Amino acid sequence: MINKRMFKALALASLFTSGVALADEGMWQPHQLQEISGKLKQAGLQLDPTQMENLNQFPMNAIISLGGCTASFLSEQGLVVTNHHCAYGSIQYNSTETNNLLEKGFVAQSHAQELQAVPGSRVYVTESLTNVTDLITGTIPESVKGQAYFEAIENNEKKLVAECETSQDYRCEVYSFHGGLKYILIKQLAIRDVRLVYAPPASIGKFGGDTDNWMWPRHTGDWAFYRAYVNKDGQPADYSKDNVPFKPKAFLKVNANGVEENDYVMVLGYPGRTNRYRIASEVENQFNWVYPTAKRYREEYIDVIKNTALEGSDARIKYESTIAGLANYAKNYGAMVESFNKGNMLARKQQELKALQTWINASKKRQKQYGQALVELNQLIALSQQNQARDLILSYIGRTNLMRVAKDLYYLANENGKPDAEREQGYQERDMNRFTQKMKRVNRRYDAEVDKAILMHFISQYAQLPAPERNLAFDKFFGLDQGFDAKKLAKQLDNMHANTELDQEAVRLAWMKKPVQAFKNSDDPYIKFAVSQYPQLIAQEKEDKALFGKLAQVRPAFMAAMIAYKKSKGEPVYADANSSLRITYGNVKGYSPQDGLTAQPFTTLEGMLAKYVAGDAEFDLFDNIRTAIATQNYGSYARQSLGSVPVNYLSTVDITGGNSGSPTLNAKGEFVGLAFDGVYESIIGDWDYDPNFNRAIHTSVPFMLWTMEHIDGAKNIVDEMTVVK
Repeated sequence: MINKRMFKALALASLFTSGVALADEGMWQPHQLQEISGKLKQAGLQLDPTQMENLNQFPMNAIISLGGCTASFLSEQGLVVTNHHCAYGSIQYNSTETNNLLEKGFVAQSHAQELQAVPGSRVYVTESLTNVTDLITGTIPESVKGQAYFEAIENNEKKLVAECETSQDYRCEVYSFHGGLKYILIKQLAIRDVRLVYAPPASIGKFGGDTDNWMWPRHTGDWAFYRAYVNKDGQPADYSKDNVPFKPKAFLKVNANGVEENDYVMVLGYPGRTNRYRIASEVENQFNWVYPTAKRYREEYIDVIKNTALEGSDARIKYESTIAGLANYAKNYGAMVESFNKGNMLARKQQELKALQTWINASKKRQKQYGQALVELNQLIALSQQNQARDLILSYIGRTNLMRVAKDLYYLANENGKPDAEREQGYQERDMNRFTQKMKRVNRRYDAEVDKAILMHFISQYAQLPAPERNLAFDKFFGLDQGFDAKKLAKQLDNMHANTELDQEAVRLAWMKKPVQAFKNSDDPYIKFAVSQYPQLIAQEKEDKALFGKLAQVRPAFMAAMIAYKKSKGEPVYADANSSLRITYGNVKGYSPQDGLTAQPFTTLEGMLAKYVAGDAEFDLFDNIRTAIATQNYGSYARQSLGSVPVNYLSTVDITGGNSGSPTLNAKGEFVGLAFDGVYESIIGDWDYDPNFNRAIHTSVPFMLWTMEHIDGAKNIVDEMTVVK
């Protein structure tokens, strides 16, 4: 089992993580703001960039992470705003067939009415960033290679994390920048009592559904509110009715006017990952094989769920969040491929690498320092792609609930036999609270019939791979080594789901404490599956570590060459996104998606009403909002220049996944919206930034406030915030 940390190491090791700043391009680290202060001032920033570098000062100390999404504090009572799709799991968790909060929305009129978020939810407040490069790689002898090198890095990281995490109140992690040239230890306060405060109905929060996803014009109210709670001493604590709202050091003021065209805006958040400068062989493989194949798998996964679980049923509600996530990236991958085929990115990547090699060859000193970096990197990338067909489809099979649970539990049992410092990351004592919550929330996203249908579909496809490319242990357990028999497989899956007890929360939690021998003695079919897969899993893990270790040595050398090459041309360099805190800036601006068309930077409530289709799950609207729009009951939120309330708007800021829920701030640092998506033409921006087409989509503050006051009855939340004009 390659744990989450190892996947992250491979991802970061295989990224070409420097970039060239053009126009508004760049996801800048806080310490780099002085470097680009002139550009920030020119764009319109009124705050002091030096002040913004300090994590303990406004506005950085109001920006938080949810672990996959960004959020921010909007009141001194720990009120948190993020995207509706970031809170979707918690809304789903509290929904049933008879009380479907996804459909009707939710407003807590008092603290007592607030609902527990999905188990495992966290609010992370970044407190410090420390350069630990010398402590990570500086202590490793040059003679250490391959798997040993990877494990040396991992051991050094675990040691630093253990020293940093003085209690479960803190979460620390070491992040790699520029492919391993630099390592930063990030310390975050981890608030674990998180409650749902407000979410508009899906007809607002998810208006447009999959059809409008990544599209413009857009009319989506993609916001929701949480609240962070701590004990009476102000420290993080488990959920308790005696807990009190967290008091952040700072919170954002809300500007009720929002923004106008050409206004300066900036987005502060935790972007997940960009790949702006991967080498040509990586680009070619990703766009010609990985994305098309993954898109097909995701679409098939959705079809299986929908064909098995009727709309509105309890089973379908359990999988709505899964469907939304699958659909989002299926469309993303399709747009990636379409943009790639239209453009010349691959040719430009090839030319860039050629220019780099020419620059290296022009100097004997550079030849000695960087000469073999690109050659060796290409060789390792080719090795990493050898088993990708098998690994990708097995990853989708492994998404099913009980298969994942069984493998995680047995892996944990094996790790529990080691000293804590020697365990794989994800299975140490520091991870057990998160692991427990993961075991607790399984049933909220599990239905046996759906699980079986997904397994049947993808195992049938897996069986079509040539035998030498398949996993021997997996084949043996399901009898695929004797040939594929659909009826036999269906019967086996029926028996596994009928005779397992892992669909019971208490049973899963009990297995967390059992020894390896108990697993080996078990008759539970899913436990037997996990035991049967473990030896080959460990063997594969060792091979992967050896490859990762080699990449972790070659990639930094290559990156050092690229950074030196860029700086020799006077080009500023920024690190690719890696889920650490970044700032990106730009202006409110439309664009021209194709010849003869110009996209205006704002949409309005009238445009939202024009899309309304009665009974359509994506474009339905409740009577109250349709009446309010038809009668133009806009109160103080109408904008004269639009003749309406602005719903969504476009800007040139450079964002990606992980920026979901990021606050959009104006030149004074006031909250003017939420970043939640990008236009179709900018999806490829994770790989190839184009200032002509890169546009982020934001929900506007006037639309949020108007909906809360006039539609959803959430005036109490508006009153809690500091609203300025």
